[in-house]
Amino acid sequence: MSDVLNDPAVAAEGETARMNMIQAINSALDVVMARDPDVVVMGEDVGYFGGVFRATAGLQKKYGKTRVFDTPITECGIAGVAIGMGAYGLRPVPEIQFADYIYPALDQLVSEAARLRYRSAGEFTCPITVRSPMGGGIFGGQTHSQSPEAIFTHVAGLKTVIPATPYDAKGLLIAAIEDNDPVVFFEPKRLYNGPFNGYWDKPAQNWSQHPAGEVPTGYYRIPLGQANVVREGEALTVLAYGTMVHVALAVSAEHGVDAEVIDLRTLVPLDIQTIEASVKKTGRCLIIHEATRTSGFGAELSALVQERCFYHLEAPVLRVTGFDTPYPHSLEWAYFPGPVRIGEALKTILKD
Repeated sequence: MSDVLNDPAVAAEGETARMNMIQAINSALDVVMARDPDVVVMGEDVGYFGGVFRATAGLQKKYGKTRVFDTPITECGIAGVAIGMGAYGLRPVPEIQFADYIYPALDQLVSEAARLRYRSAGEFTCPITVRSPMGGGIFGGQTHSQSPEAIFTHVAGLKTVIPATPYDAKGLLIAAIEDNDPVVFFEPKRLYNGPFNGYWDKPAQNWSQHPAGEVPTGYYRIPLGQANVVREGEALTVLAYGTMVHVALAVSAEHGVDAEVIDLRTLVPLDIQTIEASVKKTGRCLIIHEATRTSGFGAELSALVQERCFYHLEAPVLRVTGFDTPYPHSLEWAYFPGPVRIGEALKTILKD
């Protein structure tokens, strides 16, 4: 088990600043690199260029080329080198430029990183945090828009984290880097510059004044495995993560539904206690995620809710997800769970 998994949250002290998610991630990396000389950042174009989304901008200049360095275009090699560094005692934070490119690294993450603590009887750990942008929203097409989180939640020994706000992104990333086990940290790029206006593609005009946009400039940590009830309600429980948290809030408000919206924040470890308490209170559960439906993480959530809350349910658990198709470039916004499909699900689950 992780040495920090069950630690209480470390509260932030000092000043705050308005940040989008990219800035919050950059701030998290800056803070942990200043605190711990064993933290290193690596990946394609993360050094001089500062990353394709600028999440590592300025870090190489500040910390030098031995701690922030570019790699060849070889995801398998990036993961393998990071695992070796972690076993040696460093805390590498490799970036996979898009989640779509992570598959060549899968064998290293599954066969080596996830098993190292167990196969060495605790003699070695693998404290690596693999950052990668995920999901659609930038018209990146089939090779820049996938949501592969369910693959990693199936692997014992890996933790999977997906933030929905800049505040959470920084606190969760710091916790992930300080964790002694491997973490896959997916960043919804549709949220990089602030949440869109409801569920469309334009950022909300007031994002800089949004409470979640106020991020402490210093150190703080949000424990992995702790969900966030972002809206309390009585009519039903909505489970979501990443971009879909904002979609769930917008659609529920549009339909006037008193929904309790839970941002899972980490899929593994999962805060099943918060989920169970909410569903037993509301009696209904709707699950929303952007990834394809079949074998998506929503299926696991649905099974857990049925097992733990069956006698409290007043309607079947429903899912609204992406379609079981290759990612459609030109029909991107029809692919996302949005107001029409989520609205229909709300009507169905609340009709009894």
